[in-house]
Amino acid sequence: MEPVVTPPPVPTLLSEVLVAHTIELDNEAEHRLPHRVTRADDPEARRDAPWLVSYVLWSTALQYVDDAGITVAELRARARTNRLLLGGLRRWGYVSLSPPPGIPLRNPPQDDVVVRTTEAARRARDIWRPLPALVETRWRSRFGDEVVDHLQRALRAVFAGLPFDPPAFLPVVVPTQNSMSEPALTDTAIAGTPTARAATADLSQLLAGVLLAFTVDFERMSRICLPISANTLRVLQPSGVRIRDLPRLTGVSKEGNAMCTGWLERHGCAVTEPDPAASRGKVLRLTDKGLRAQLKYRRLLGATEATWGLTHGADAVGDLRAALQRVVGDGNLAESALALGLEPYPDNWRAGVRQRADTLPHHPMVLHRGGYPDGS
Repeated sequence: MEPVVTPPPVPTLLSEVLVAHTIELDNEAEHRLPHRVTRADDPEARRDAPWLVSYVLWSTALQYVDDAGITVAELRARARTNRLLLGGLRRWGYVSLSPPPGIPLRNPPQDDVVVRTTEAARRARDIWRPLPALVETRWRSRFGDEVVDHLQRALRAVFAGLPFDPPAFLPVVVPTQNSMSEPALTDTAIAGTPTARAATADLSQLLAGVLLAFTVDFERMSRICLPISANTLRVLQPSGVRIRDLPRLTGVSKEGNAMCTGWLERHGCAVTEPDPAASRGKVLRLTDKGLRAQLKYRRLLGATEATWGLTHGADAVGDLRAALQRVVGDGNLAESALALGLEPYPDNWRAGVRQRADTLPHHPMVLHRGGYPDGS
């Protein structure tokens, strides 16, 4: 008897396509952008260059900051998110923050603080801005016009019916807040609808907006956020999983898995123990509570997707799944056309990563470390 193959959940497909698209944008930006990284031997590094960050931070916040400056309150409304990472963007050399005269700057910056781009950010803007069109051209060559058109059409059909106008990417994961997404991002987001923006949003914005809406619906029923559930919790076993294997199994960085591990341990869902099969190393073992949480995660994915069939229409959700599946392939990342876009330039930091993941994240893990979609 042939084994029953369970189709991947819609949010998994959305995440895989979105993360692959973002990494390709990041690789191209890094190749073109003067920047600094931790590699001290980099001959191209310049002391006055900004610290390298993901395209995510450009799309989420920096694209809304003009040369004249904008207040934090105005930026929040334009960006449709409260998680702007302004402190990081300031440290990394992309913005300056100016409080009113005589008022000390607080953390996070108060609403009337003026945000201005630096010269480094303006140079970066010229590189970041045309990249979505460039990557779309590559995808059309790689997958074919009909596949990309189908994907955009299916995404727009769902995006136009979302109950709020989402930000350009998923918000930063905040472990102290259980990493939950922002269901009501700002008054602008609540009042606005994404119908008009659906016609002009690029592929990254469409993917991120639809995935965020699914995430919000899932998290209304779950005590554990979708980024933790879909990545680290998903791969754990009662017998234990070696901690060093987590990045390969999840597609999420060591740092991202460490954040998830800490949360799961604090809430009694997992425990760290010595590896019984080796003289060194540790395993992360799923507890009885964690096993129940893992089963609930799988059940809620199906329940949320079923609800979406009622809300957005079964045909629309089915067409979205079919369009995403054409891009992702049969689930073997090494043989997927997505893998072609993941190959870094020789001068990219990803080219020096020793262990490549077997999969892409089942949900983006956007951390405060630079906004990379896999927590790097």
